[in-house]
Amino acid sequence: MSRWKGLPESLDQRVRQLVVQLRRLKDHSGLSLVSLAARTSYSKSSWERYLNGKKLPPRDAVAALARVCDADPTRLLALHEVAAQAWGAAAAPEAGRAADPADPPDPGGGPDATGAGEGAPRPAGGPRVRTGSLVVLAALGVVVVAAVALLIVRPWQQDAAGRGTAGTAAGRTAGAVPAFTHRVGETFDCRLTRGPGGLSAGRSRTTTAILGSGATGWDVVEAQCLLHHHGYDPGPVDGIVGENTQRAVKRLQAGAGLPTDGIVGPDTWQVLRR
Repeated sequence: MSRWKGLPESLDQRVRQLVVQLRRLKDHSGLSLVSLAARTSYSKSSWERYLNGKKLPPRDAVAALARVCDADPTRLLALHEVAAQAWGAAAAPEAGRAADPADPPDPGGGPDATGAGEGAPRPAGGPRVRTGSLVVLAALGVVVVAAVALLIVRPWQQDAAGRGTAGTAAGRTAGAVPAFTHRVGETFDCRLTRGPGGLSAGRSRTTTAILGSGATGWDVVEAQCLLHHHGYDPGPVDGIVGENTQRAVKRLQAGAGLPTDGIVGPDTWQVLRR
């Protein structure tokens, strides 16, 4: 059994859950990092970073680990999708920070989380472009586009009608639903209707979203309302996947003969929409 280093305290719980599952799979297989590198297209140093929470493993690396360990990759890939969302959200505040010249070069030989080769040689010749400047310009462009979109949609005029009620107000289109923001203590009403797509609480039409521990948003509100309808109490309908919601999902999955992983995916949505 490997003696793993403690994961960084700042690591998001959703990323932590993925890394822990990858560590368990690697330990169960008995493979060393060297053996793992030899049997995949990812270097030993890459696996060291992935399995110690220093870097989010790419989706292909997760699938490769499952393959060499003779494991079903479905649950791991679902966890990876949730972890990737958390990782991206955590990295967003750092988008405008230029690369630290003190950061050591990446010695790994396999693809990194972006799909580019780790430690790949930089192109020779040509003017050097300051990465920080490009990032700042790109960020400014995003802000301008977002400002124009806000002026067109004006979600602040619809927020009062959209929050705390059961679905889209009369005359509003699905595109006008305000962005989800969690407010402490806020819960949402559930008024279900049945249409061509099955049951709906009017919060989301998704049938494919992956909702794991810590997920937030209108998709979560929709799932919590549907769980209530089927008799599985997820706790307060607050738009956050917590322990109560996960327990309710597991009970629903057990009753439907699905794997009881507590993660809402396409198969679970199919049951919820019935």
